[in-house]
Amino acid sequence: MLQVIGRRKSRETQKAVRYLKERRIPFQMLDLDERDLSAREWEGILSSIDPESLVDTEGQYYRKNGYAWREYSPREELVEHPELLRLPILRAGGRAAAGLDEAFIGENA
Repeated sequence: MLQVIGRRKSRETQKAVRYLKERRIPFQMLDLDERDLSAREWEGILSSIDPESLVDTEGQYYRKNGYAWREYSPREELVEHPELLRLPILRAGGRAAAGLDEAFIGENA
């Protein structure tokens, strides 16, 4: 089963949920506003996706806190500040993809 990790208020997460519902693909929604990711979930995500590509460089949190001008470890910052995540994250089995990746959904539907 496909798992969508995101925030219900996020436009990109809403697009992914709508995409899955329109195609009647079963999925499970994990809202980051309601629950944090466990250490094992983080390991699964960070092992299949490069942490640097998970950072939302267009996001408000990224700009307000000056991440563009500072050196940081993406892996550590994402775990400490999930606000930096590029959403949604799609998970299936031991694999994950960031954003609405139609090819990933097609492979795991």
